[in-house]
Amino acid sequence: MKAALIVLGATGCVGRGVVRAAVERGWPVIAVARDTAFLDALSAEHGAADLTTISASVASEADAARLGEELRALGRPFGGVVATLCGGSKRGRLLDQPADFLRRTLDEDLLPHLAAARHLLPLLAASDRGGGYVLIGGPGGENPWAGYGHGSIAAAALRMLARVLHDEARAYPVRVQLLAVDSPLRTEANLKHACTQWPDATAVGRRALALIEQSTVAAPANAVVRYTALPIAESPWSDDIDLPVLPVRATSPSAAPPADDASAAAPQAQEADSGADLLPPRCLHDARTLLQKLAFTKRNQEPSPR
Repeated sequence: MKAALIVLGATGCVGRGVVRAAVERGWPVIAVARDTAFLDALSAEHGAADLTTISASVASEADAARLGEELRALGRPFGGVVATLCGGSKRGRLLDQPADFLRRTLDEDLLPHLAAARHLLPLLAASDRGGGYVLIGGPGGENPWAGYGHGSIAAAALRMLARVLHDEARAYPVRVQLLAVDSPLRTEANLKHACTQWPDATAVGRRALALIEQSTVAAPANAVVRYTALPIAESPWSDDIDLPVLPVRATSPSAAPPADDASAAAPQAQEADSGADLLPPRCLHDARTLLQKLAFTKRNQEPSPR
């Protein structure tokens, strides 16, 4: 029996893209989400595929344990897990919110990843297929996203969690990695304002599957991998986001460095008529840095009052 791919958050924006990419590649898919109506719609969309749906949550330790038992009861091998988990996308300045606002964000965006990994990593290892476990993270983990500081903190924490899981999972024959998507996604809802270099959910799904399928390779792998539109072997971007990146001259839209989450909901929620919101976070950061330097230079050049 061919090993199946488990997709957590399968009915979300990125989750649906991962399912589509997996079906394209001929993977049997086990789609996990809370809403049965959305799961039924997913089944209808992929009627000819080997698709199993499970209505379940990983919001708590007990929920994740129940999901693990349901998956174990299927009696089939598993070849990988892709976790596309994300909470709400409420916007607001962090300083204007009570501390519970950030706590809820971490409860929704971070802790479910840990609960899921605790129960699914041993399950994946038991299949003895050398599978990969990929978390998909959104923007804001390196530089804060205006209006979504709480999401930026959660994104940064998710990247560190991925590094910890990557290290601790060495005890299993499973490779844990995070695919960092540092730009918004291009969807039908934002197509009018979307930048051409923004990926769509299916493209992100294909890259997550590439990491899963490379997990059997014995070569060392980084815990955090930056999404790029180029094939991994040809990408000019450093795999690990903490390493310096060499400048590359883009020759076409497909070759340009990408400019978003696990569901990409937060950045898409920003007002579409704001030109600044359409820029990649790296561009915004560089622009702010340049303006600060110019202002500092101007102050130093102004004659002091007599």
